[in-house]
Amino acid sequence: MGSISYVNGLILAALSVLMAADGVAFPSTRGPFIEAAGLTFTLGLLLCLAAPESRGMNRLHAFLLTSSVWLTAAFAGAVPLFLWSMSPTDAFFEAMSGITTTGSTVMTGLDTTPHGILMWRAILQGVGGVGFIVTGIALLPFLRVGGMQLFRTESSELGDRELTSAARFASATLWIYLGLILACALVYRIGGMTMFEAAVHALTTLSTGGYSTSDASFGHFASPFLQWAGTAFMLAGALPFAWYIRLLSRRVIRSEQVVALLRGLVVVILALAIWRAASAGEPFGQALREVAFNVVSVVTTTGFATADYTTWGPPAVAAFFFLTFVGGCTGSTAGGVKTMRWIVLGRAIAARIRLLHTPHGLFPLQYEGRRLQADQLNGVIAYFSIFFLCLIVLTLVLALLGLDLLTSLSGALTSLTNVGPGVGEIIGPAGNFAALSDPVKWVLCFGMYLGRLEMMTVLVVLVPNFWRELA
Repeated sequence: MGSISYVNGLILAALSVLMAADGVAFPSTRGPFIEAAGLTFTLGLLLCLAAPESRGMNRLHAFLLTSSVWLTAAFAGAVPLFLWSMSPTDAFFEAMSGITTTGSTVMTGLDTTPHGILMWRAILQGVGGVGFIVTGIALLPFLRVGGMQLFRTESSELGDRELTSAARFASATLWIYLGLILACALVYRIGGMTMFEAAVHALTTLSTGGYSTSDASFGHFASPFLQWAGTAFMLAGALPFAWYIRLLSRRVIRSEQVVALLRGLVVVILALAIWRAASAGEPFGQALREVAFNVVSVVTTTGFATADYTTWGPPAVAAFFFLTFVGGCTGSTAGGVKTMRWIVLGRAIAARIRLLHTPHGLFPLQYEGRRLQADQLNGVIAYFSIFFLCLIVLTLVLALLGLDLLTSLSGALTSLTNVGPGVGEIIGPAGNFAALSDPVKWVLCFGMYLGRLEMMTVLVVLVPNFWRELA
């Protein structure tokens, strides 16, 4: 348990440094951030000093560590927001949405909000994005959560000669992540954003988080260049970082989930753009740009919006609702179900149908050129089962708390998939979550937390028997 306390203390200390830097950079909100930095650093130091001597970490400790650090980061991230002016519930909601890169917000008047607050929201998403990459690389495959051990199939292609340890793998990933953020900021600056706007949106684009500096989200920038650039960099954040490493070190482009994601996006974007151009009479180029940006935003779970796509008609609303389920690639900053799992599920269903037709046939399942093991397939099937069970339970709880069925279902889905905007008048792309009651916000916070940590990581810790075995 000592290592868990120590790591959480380090997380608090690191966040306190970022709070202090934010306070120094933006004088208008210096007071709340310096106070928050002092409180957070003190608590982090106490946790580090009070940590008993560690005897190593087993699988149960890894589950607890993975579950605890995200809660620690969310509570710490809420402190400066609370000291600024937000209620405890709203501050925690905003911080949890930020650190899980969900992008749902309870804040309005963003165009006049102090820059220090807007930058802190972006920092939380930037930290959450890289944090999930590292978690996905180092811990989730080890915990065998939801078929995440399949990620070893991709990352194991990096031989010992190139990356000899998880630490080097994480380091290479961090540098690629930072490089993409800097490139994105530069392109945004060239496209007409201010330096501050470019920095904020670069952090929230590559983290696939979606926090913006304007109530109009990315639609505030009426620039085709910026919208296409945003589309490209959102997609960049949703691709596996192991794939970037392979591409740079071995010039290997092949990746089943990358190909599947790109093909699916092309088909959906072209179909919706043609329908949009025909039904609304828009020029095809404009329709293609709007559809591409918003489809990529939803599929990559970024949550930026340039238009209220719920006004595009029932087919578009239905399409965007189902796109919320898709998600980006495993080993990326994106949330959602993940392309890898859809590939495996599709092949499992196809094999089952063929087996019913040919009972004595052998139909081995493969992913990335390797045969799927039984525990890998079972992990994916278990993930889908638990995902839809959690979706149903969250929807019922939200409905019991007074929300209509559409808002309940959409809110539960967007929290579990970490997308951000939902569907409907209240939490759609043109609205936000401010009007919801405090109990509803806490339920949605739990949904974001569940979704970001692949659900089973959290659910295992909630089982009473876990604590008896840990003791």
